[in-house]
Amino acid sequence: MYNYVLAIHIIFVVCWMAGLFYIVRLFVYHTEAQSKPEPDRKILSDQFVIMERRLWNVIAIPSMWLTIAAGITMLYLFPAWLQQPWMHIKLCFVAGLIVYHYICQNKIKQMRLGLFTWTSTQLRIWNEVATIFLFAIVFLAVIKDGISWIYGTVGIIVFSLILMSCVKIYKYYRTRK
Repeated sequence: MYNYVLAIHIIFVVCWMAGLFYIVRLFVYHTEAQSKPEPDRKILSDQFVIMERRLWNVIAIPSMWLTIAAGITMLYLFPAWLQQPWMHIKLCFVAGLIVYHYICQNKIKQMRLGLFTWTSTQLRIWNEVATIFLFAIVFLAVIKDGISWIYGTVGIIVFSLILMSCVKIYKYYRTRK
């Protein structure tokens, strides 16, 4: 039974992460569309609102809840993991990912109302936050070592700095054209 629940958990983690990665990409394009002249701006904005709503309601939200349900089921089937330090750390990262999810949901509502408070560069950096959560959660789930989380945290910080540098370099070359 456990392996079936694990398979479902992995499938919906992949779907949830795909939704989170793509929604922020849509935010970037939606934000950049605001600099277009009318009627292009309105046409693009209306299309992005539809795409964001469908992605969020059909993929991201159901996948998040199915991921959580499968995770809780696995902990019910294997409660000893709740005694492990690595699981506590992993659950903290999962909680952070859920907060990230709801911040994205708030951005959807803001953009639907025409409020664009973040630049496309800020959104590109925001997109990397989900990557950091994904790396941390997967490494903790696979390695299952509470002591190595310090090395993992340092690695995530270095990885984050590299990702943010790549975003800045990409912006530099993109704006140079």
